[in-house]
Amino acid sequence: MSQHVPPAPSAPPRSRVRRVLPLLIAAWLVLEIWLLTVVASATSWFAVILLLAGGAFLGGWLIKRAGMKAISAAIEQSRSPQSAQPQTGTSMTVLAGTLLILPGFLSDVLGLSLLFPPTRALWRSLGRRLAGRALRSTSPVGADRLADAVRLQEQLRIHRPDGKVIQGEVVDPATGPAKGPDTDYRPPIAG
Repeated sequence: MSQHVPPAPSAPPRSRVRRVLPLLIAAWLVLEIWLLTVVASATSWFAVILLLAGGAFLGGWLIKRAGMKAISAAIEQSRSPQSAQPQTGTSMTVLAGTLLILPGFLSDVLGLSLLFPPTRALWRSLGRRLAGRALRSTSPVGADRLADAVRLQEQLRIHRPDGKVIQGEVVDPATGPAKGPDTDYRPPIAG
């Protein structure tokens, strides 16, 4: 006697990024290997290895420097929490260092472009534009991970003490402030 098995729920459709990302990574790797062989045939494999080692050393030094800068900024912020701290740019520097550590010349060029102020400003504006688009996304929660992460970051930023939210109470001018505790039912806020 056979039993009827209900069909398994269908998985949500994969986002465009999840479909294209593996192809982009494969193309990136092929391009990096091709570029390494081109540079090695023009110079020598010893020069390529020296360049890759120099990039890894520079990347490690940049990450260490960015970490020290972030720690000193955190210590200064803990001493004077109300002072406006300038942006340290550590995230861009850490990303640049990571790209320099990765073996390959294309990643090195991309990492170096994150270090120079004119190109860093271009990358920062691109990142802000992408984050703004993800923040305005109307996709349901769980469908777009980038949108979910940006929304969560925005909620965390708003709820920090230095966020732009001003705590207070709304008072209707016609009735004046409420007398006694507020016992009215309010539905929960849904984002």
